[in-house]
Amino acid sequence: MNNDTIEGKWKQLKGEAKIQWGKLTNDDLDVVEGHKDKLVGKIQERYGKSKEEAEAEVNRFWK
Repeated sequence: MNNDTIEGKWKQLKGEAKIQWGKLTNDDLDVVEGHKDKLVGKIQERYGKSKEEAEAEVNRFWK
């Protein structure tokens, strides 16, 4: 699976992402569209995390 985008499976994974990061809105997840960098940015924005922290969480989620 491409590390930068999982667009094809994003509709399936949106629910799991919503459970993982409850502060993300449906609009946030629609904007992400399966792009890793966009998800990292939204997590940083909503949770006030560093880029490194958000990337680590997303990397665990992507696997």
